[in-house]
Amino acid sequence: MNSKVYFNNACSICKFEIDHYKKISKNIDWIDITTDFKGKKDTKLEPEKLLRRLHVIKKGKLFAGVDAFIE
Repeated sequence: MNSKVYFNNACSICKFEIDHYKKISKNIDWIDITTDFKGKKDTKLEPEKLLRRLHVIKKGKLFAGVDAFIE
């Protein structure tokens, strides 16, 4: 099962970081929450909360912010 990363592609800082990680990371589903609305369903979070921090689902567990980067 791949990890899922929910990120804000409209944020230039986020986009720069994620573009870097996309090049070096395998087995990750990258989900741009500004165009793909399944993030709300997957995480059960409101769009405003998803936009504020990076979120990761790994092995069924949701991580946010710094914890998401660590995962």
